[in-house]
Amino acid sequence: MIPADIAELLRREAARINSPEFIALDPVQFPRRYSDQADIEIVSLLAAHLAWGNRKMICRDVERLLQMMTPSPAAWVRNGAFESVPDELNIHRTFFGRNLKHMLRGLELILNRYPTLDAWAATLNLRGKPDAPWLLAEALNRCLAEANGGQGDPRCFPLNLETTALKRLNMALRWLVRRDGIVDLGLWHSLDPADLYVPLDVHVGDTARALGLTARRANDRKTTREITAALRTLDPADPAFFDFALFGLGLEPPQPRNEK
Repeated sequence: MIPADIAELLRREAARINSPEFIALDPVQFPRRYSDQADIEIVSLLAAHLAWGNRKMICRDVERLLQMMTPSPAAWVRNGAFESVPDELNIHRTFFGRNLKHMLRGLELILNRYPTLDAWAATLNLRGKPDAPWLLAEALNRCLAEANGGQGDPRCFPLNLETTALKRLNMALRWLVRRDGIVDLGLWHSLDPADLYVPLDVHVGDTARALGLTARRANDRKTTREITAALRTLDPADPAFFDFALFGLGLEPPQPRNEK
């Protein structure tokens, strides 16, 4: 049971950070530039995927990638236009053109079979299942392997699904699934907000430990489950709401999420 004073702190801080002012300081700003659902989905996955490291570098590199994908990121993927990206082009830190193409070949396969990624995800029947994001990642990896001659790439979606916290996919899912209409977009219906997990990075893990939400030291899948289970005692229908508090505590004004 979370003590009453900690619960009140989490609710207050989550409401403070979950505000329109947060958008311009966070990678969620990038998918919000689009109106077409498939465009929003592609940009959400890519912007979340690049959201690690220095804030200025993250925004610069997402902007540069979106310029290549103009005007429709989903069309750019469906048409295979990404194949012209040089293998050695540095997209962001250790993520290169060859990794981007590996990832987008799998998403191209999906978008040429279904109108949206959500429509594809709905066929997986993940709503209400434990660890739904990891099951989704497993399905994404199957699509990437199918589109790349059976090969995987750990620089795309993690391959170590038994242990990974799946931070970047959980972040993208928060944007796509939560439906309060403030920061997150809430476009997906293949999952419910209750199915979400906190995007666990170094700062969120340290904050959660300081608040007594977990005693585990590793920022891994088990810790993600433990922290989210604690938050579900406050709001079983929307545990990821408290991601705003865990990320925002100690930061004034709110800063964009980075991962060191």
